[in-house]
Amino acid sequence: MTTRSYWYYPGCSSHASARDYRQSVALISSALGLDLVELEDWSCCGTTAMTSVEPRLSVVLSARNLALAEEAGGEADLVVTCNSCFATLRRAQEQYTTRQEVRAEVDEALAAIGRRYRGTVRVRHLLDVLVNDVGPDAVRERVRRPLSGLRLAPYYGCLLGRPRNDFEDPEEPLSMDRLLEATGATVVKFDRKSKCCGGALITTHEEAALLLVKEILSEAVARGAQAVVTACPMCQFNLDAYQARVNAAFGTRLRIPVIYFSQAVGLSLGFGASELGLGQRFVPAEGVVNL
Repeated sequence: MTTRSYWYYPGCSSHASARDYRQSVALISSALGLDLVELEDWSCCGTTAMTSVEPRLSVVLSARNLALAEEAGGEADLVVTCNSCFATLRRAQEQYTTRQEVRAEVDEALAAIGRRYRGTVRVRHLLDVLVNDVGPDAVRERVRRPLSGLRLAPYYGCLLGRPRNDFEDPEEPLSMDRLLEATGATVVKFDRKSKCCGGALITTHEEAALLLVKEILSEAVARGAQAVVTACPMCQFNLDAYQARVNAAFGTRLRIPVIYFSQAVGLSLGFGASELGLGQRFVPAEGVVNL
């Protein structure tokens, strides 16, 4: 099996609320021949509140991480696993290369810490790498425990395809569908797959965010899904942790597991539930694990 090497930007959530995501990513990457080399001394990309409160500082923080990837050398792409980090890093790169005033400010800030960015890094989501570099067929060949009979609702969230990128459609994304189909699972039709879950709105306008969460989860249940599968730590947390509040607010009885695509793939490759961190969530995933 050919080994493909990439620089890896794990993001802040992978060391906190999404440790299980990082854990499962490490396992499936190794099994599928991906060498993810973590950037030394990476820092927050400036996502979420920073982009609204101090947008230029957010660009500088992202540019610093992109500069680290350039300094690391080689032609490897920079792989991220968080949708918010993916969008933030790509936005910073786009602004740096197209807006003269942003480029000047970033150059000045980086020079102050002895760094330089030239705008050459290609930022990619792990979903992109798995589908377009490894390929669903290669994943299917390595499946040891097919997820036959398991009905999954792929939830991409609003940031993976926005702003438009070169691997995913903003309205009808399909990369996760193809990957989950390779595991043997049944992928249900899911119209809200790219709708917003509320994101950080849950901390400032909870009622509005809870309504968004309810609509997403209610459709998944109506479609007969046994779990929602996502690629974003913020989306995973909102959809998983706030089900009890949604039920209290709207009189629903939602209780559906929300897992990462890397955990679903990991199960199909033969890894155990504890190895993949499947016991670390608010809504238990026994129905997913005990196929």
